[in-house]
Amino acid sequence: MSVIAAGVDLCDMRRIEQAIDRFGDRFLMRVFTPTERKRAERRSGQARIGAYAKRWAAKEACAKALGTGFAQGVAHSLIGVENLETGQPTLVLKGAAQARLQALMPAGCVPHVVLSMTDEPPYAFAEVIISARSG
Repeated sequence: MSVIAAGVDLCDMRRIEQAIDRFGDRFLMRVFTPTERKRAERRSGQARIGAYAKRWAAKEACAKALGTGFAQGVAHSLIGVENLETGQPTLVLKGAAQARLQALMPAGCVPHVVLSMTDEPPYAFAEVIISARSG
């Protein structure tokens, strides 16, 4: 297995809270997947904001690791954070984000993406590491 790319992001949770206060569902529906919204909405107060902020940071870190940022068809809504049964977060990419991930892979390899997220108010942090595994 070899590391292909990495990305990190530090997000000010207050910024996400302001966006939610200002734009409400319009912001949430444009940026977050239904799975992400469902998970965040099970929480209240700062825990809810933290859930959204960590996922925002994960999307940003992923876009950086993909090497595109939010361009070339890669959008927040195409990068989703889901949790395995163990609780471990993972990324689900669709559309242009998935295509870019595949384009990064050397011949005969499949992608392996690792996501780590944390928050310590007022900040949320995420790191994404993309590796290639022999297929």
